Amino acid sequence: MPTQNTSDSDIPRIRDDDFESATKSGSENQEAASGDDQDPRPTKKKRYHRHTQHQIQEMEAFFKECPHPDDKQRKELSRELGLEPLQVKFWFQNKRTQMKTQHERHENTQLRADNEKFRADNMRYREALNNASCPNCGGPTAIGEMSFDEHHLRIENARLREEIDRISAIAAKYVGKPVVNYPLLSPPPVPSRPLELGVGGFGGQPGIGGEMYGAGDLLRSITGPTEADKPIIIELAVAAIEELDRMAQMGEPLWMTTLDGTNILNEDEYIRSFPRGIGPKPAGFKCEASRETTVVIMNHMNLVEILMDVNQWSTVFSGVVSRAMTLEVLSTGVAGNYNGALQVMTAEFQVPSPLVPTRESYFVRYCKQHADGTWAVVDVSLDNLRPSPAVRCRRRPSGCLIQEMPNGYSKVTWVEHVEVDDRGVHDLYKQLVSSGHAFGAKRWVATLDRQCERLASAMATHIPTGDVGVITNQEGRKSMLKLAERMVISFCAGVSASTAHTWTTLSGTGADDVRVMTRKSVDDPGRPPGIVLSAATSFWLPVTPNRVFDFLRDENTRSEWDILSNGGVVREMAHIANGRDTGNCVSLLRVNSANSSQSNMLILQESCTDSTGNFVIYAPVDIVAMNVVLNGGDPDYVALLPSGFAILPDGTSSSSTQGVGGIIGETGNSGGSLLTVAFQILVDSVPTAKLSLGSVATVNNLIACTVERIKASLSCETA
Repeated sequence: MPTQNTSDSDIPRIRDDDFESATKSGSENQEAASGDDQDPRPTKKKRYHRHTQHQIQEMEAFFKECPHPDDKQRKELSRELGLEPLQVKFWFQNKRTQMKTQHERHENTQLRADNEKFRADNMRYREALNNASCPNCGGPTAIGEMSFDEHHLRIENARLREEIDRISAIAAKYVGKPVVNYPLLSPPPVPSRPLELGVGGFGGQPGIGGEMYGAGDLLRSITGPTEADKPIIIELAVAAIEELDRMAQMGEPLWMTTLDGTNILNEDEYIRSFPRGIGPKPAGFKCEASRETTVVIMNHMNLVEILMDVNQWSTVFSGVVSRAMTLEVLSTGVAGNYNGALQVMTAEFQVPSPLVPTRESYFVRYCKQHADGTWAVVDVSLDNLRPSPAVRCRRRPSGCLIQEMPNGYSKVTWVEHVEVDDRGVHDLYKQLVSSGHAFGAKRWVATLDRQCERLASAMATHIPTGDVGVITNQEGRKSMLKLAERMVISFCAGVSASTAHTWTTLSGTGADDVRVMTRKSVDDPGRPPGIVLSAATSFWLPVTPNRVFDFLRDENTRSEWDILSNGGVVREMAHIANGRDTGNCVSLLRVNSANSSQSNMLILQESCTDSTGNFVIYAPVDIVAMNVVLNGGDPDYVALLPSGFAILPDGTSSSSTQGVGGIIGETGNSGGSLLTVAFQILVDSVPTAKLSLGSVATVNNLIACTVERIKASLSCETA
């Protein structure tokens, strides 16, 4: 017999005097048939039968698993419960009717609220547009007179109006109110959510940038946009997303391809193709433009969420973004996702070295879903709304297109296009910066690819147990990776030449310049209390970055440079692989020192590598605290003072042309490395103590000796 799954359209028609039995939680049911199943002959007055509590519970449980039982299932259920199959059938029909009624009631309430919200928001935006004024002359501004492409704004407006009309029509169906055609077009605003300046904290911990180094800089001085700015920002964002789409997909003559496959922007063609926008390039600024495509192991919607959440974004890109903050959310999007989301932000972009000034940017970020399912997220500078002589970097439309791929993968095409005054860059890093590898699309994409692998590793449930020391406990893995992530973020935020840092250069040491700064740590469970001295230096090595990376992360060669391990033997106790490359790994090391007081010293270390750079970052950790973490405990209360290395290519040759072993080529520095060494040392456990010159000299000595040891070890290899 074929299965008879009853759909909601087959639900019997229930008369008014029968309605009560259909809505009393299925507790009272008709014994006789009704509706389409009724016998055409007249029947006597219906008799009602109250089911027992046991019968109701059993049918409720079955309904959760299967709301549409077939004949066989109904007969089996009736036999078990001592009911007629027809009674069971009507109970399920009435239960479905009840659930549908409840669902429609909830949907009705939701749509009514949405309808009211759209009406109120529309009125507010219409008023803002009517009162808009020109930021230059203060006079009234007509949309058509703005310096952006009105045609594309109207297309976006039509789409948003259709979305509002569709929702209003649905709401009117249930609410009984007429459909309202709204003339204004913008997504709804929500109250701004000011976030901690700096990288997103963990477990309520303040952002590293603002708390660690104080304020008063350009980023903190910027406030959110005025009401008059908002219509201009919307137009700018719509024009930017259209420019990003074309920049991501166009080929020659806009993009010229070099011999090594790099895309170079033809500036003359760009000006011809995009005559409007944020205005001509300022005098003394250089153009940096790059484009890169890759496939990453992450769902496309998760990627969109990371880019639209300032804390997740600055955490994932902690090596590139030293601080970030959302000033105001102009729209959270429509249809329950980020489509149409618009937010005004500030951010500071870095290279992990005190020799490269950070780049501050004040911009709008706009997210849009295209008809083919591709998502676009674009940034464009808003500096023209608030001109400032301090501006040293402008972002023309930059961002990425994200395309869904099978099996949870996504194809990402990244465009990075900035105009910058880079005269403050040290000579050592000039080639790397001017080549576009320091801040360009390749670095963003490589960082994203590596972090997607790291996140996939954190969520992995099936861990091979063959290798000794592999941490297989799921909660322990998550806690240790979270602790290592905080360590990496702290290191990156504390090593760059941020406007929030006050570096003091120590000279006359005979070594490369060492830059130092101090901070006080009070009531922070993630750092030991007292005065911390940070010291950093950057220098060039005639060895490939991969070779330097392998040397520094190998526990067998650690004694050659690590003065603080005091000549002890370093052994790996446990590790978590978090990427395809074996260099991407979080390790727990034990130092077996001849000094008995250090015999319990443990070191947490994360090494990470991609095509644009490498990091080896470590911190001494307490053995008791690490046991808690390895058992899945909260890692936020483990005190860390990260030290380590950032290893970048010197920009003189691509990775594909670097020779094995890193022998110096004819140019004198082909395939070399730029190495930043940084230490954080607790010099006094009393936060109110005065910093002594002796402490500064000790840390300076430590970093100078470490640099000399690294140079000596690696020069022996290449000699």
